[in-house]
This record gives sequence, C-alpha cells and structure tokens, in this order.
Amino acid sequence: MRFASTLLLALPALALAEEQIPLLEKVKGFFNKATAAVSSAIPAAPSAPINAAANKAAAKAAEAIQHPLTLENWKEVLTVDPTASTPTTQEWLIFVTGGNSTCFGFCGNATKAWNASLPIIAAKPNAPKFAYLDCETENILCNAWSVGAPSLYYFQIPKPLADQSAPVPTVRYRPLNRTSTTTETFKTLIVDNEILKVEPYEGLFHPFNGLLQQYNLAIPYGYATWGFSKMPSWLPMILISFASRSFMGKRMGGPTPPPQGAARPAQ
Repeated sequence: MRFASTLLLALPALALAEEQIPLLEKVKGFFNKATAAVSSAIPAAPSAPINAAANKAAAKAAEAIQHPLTLENWKEVLTVDPTASTPTTQEWLIFVTGGNSTCFGFCGNATKAWNASLPIIAAKPNAPKFAYLDCETENILCNAWSVGAPSLYYFQIPKPLADQSAPVPTVRYRPLNRTSTTTETFKTLIVDNEILKVEPYEGLFHPFNGLLQQYNLAIPYGYATWGFSKMPSWLPMILISFASRSFMGKRMGGPTPPPQGAARPAQ
C-alpha cells in the first residue's frame, strides 16, 4: 500500500518534469544563438603563424647585418676597416645569446627584442658594426671571455698606427634582463648612448688585453671551465671523499714498518 501511494504521488511530478523539458530546450537554444551572435561580432585575434612569420622576418633582417662570432674567427671579424684613415676607431656591438643549457631557455625574449631593434640601431648616424655570440654553440669562447647570456659587449677598437702600435681596445659589458628586455632597452643603450656610461672593463678576462690573453691562457681556461660545467654534480663529491679517506688512512696508519730481514739499528 505504501509503495502504491508513493507511486501515485510521483506521477504528477514526472508529468510536470516532462512538460518542462521543451521549455528548457527552448531556453538552451536561445542562449546558444546569442552566444554565436556575440562571437561572430568580436574580431578574431591575430593567429600565432602571423606572429611567427613576423619574428622570422625580423631574424632574417638581423642576420643580414651582423656577423656570427666563433672561436676561430673572432679576431679576424673584430677589426677596423683597412681603408679607413688613421687615426680612427671602429665600434662593434656584440649581442650575446644562448639556448637551453646556457640560458635555461630564457633568452628568447631578449633575442626577439634585439632582432626587432637592430634595423633601428643600424639607421643611427655612425652606427657600429654588429655581431652576435651564441654561447650554446660557442661555449669555449663565452667561457674564455667569462660572459653570460643575454648580454651586450661594446667594443671600441682603434686602428693601428703606421708603426703597428695602437691603444688598447675599450670594452664595455652590460648584462641584460631575461624577461624585461625590450626594443626600448636597446634604443636607450645604443641610440641614446647610455652604454657609454658603463665603466670600461679592464680585468682578467679582457678579450684583447687581459692577463689570460697575454699569456695565452684564455682558451685553456675556457676548455677547463666548460669541462667542469659538464661534470656531474656527484663526481666532485666522490673525488673529495676518496682523497679525504686516503689522507686520513695514511695518518691513522702510523709510520711504515721496515721490511722483514732489514738490519736493526745498533743499540
């Protein structure tokens, strides 16, 4: 009896729900039409391929006016025009970049800003010559100069005199922020000559006149630091552990006993 009464009470509710289904479908259809109308009225955002094409075009334009630096060619590239009259100074602007292992994948923003601003800098009166150094492929040279990515290296290289003597090239080094570097950053530094306010570098890693260059130790140092960077983090700990155990073992063992059969000292 209870089951029959419960069924009788549920029948009106089921009928009411069945009557409301068409109404819900009508409301859903109305909202779908409204959403489609609003979506068609809003202009679409530029697609990613368009941005990629613009970045690719800027990179090609930048490559056309800058020289890649390598361990083998940098001394031949960073020179003064031989046809220029003496005394004269050639300015070189070098953009230092990197990849996943040398820049942890965060150099892309600075590289795009550099490529976009390079034509603007090139239009400056008495613009410098341009080069770039990729620390991802030129690890040894970057370590020999002790530079990190992204950064700018600004060279002022004087032309040698008739007796082949010349003042030491002036170099200025400016690290760049990996996330906040924009075209305005390069404009302020180069077009507005803010980079001239950076103190010239005259230390150990000076590419032309540093002590490492004078004693031909820059390249060996670059190889050594590159080798240490490739060494697993656990290997130095193991080497230190073996060395310390060997040292402590010699101290705790006492003096080495004389071999058997050796003559004893006289009493």
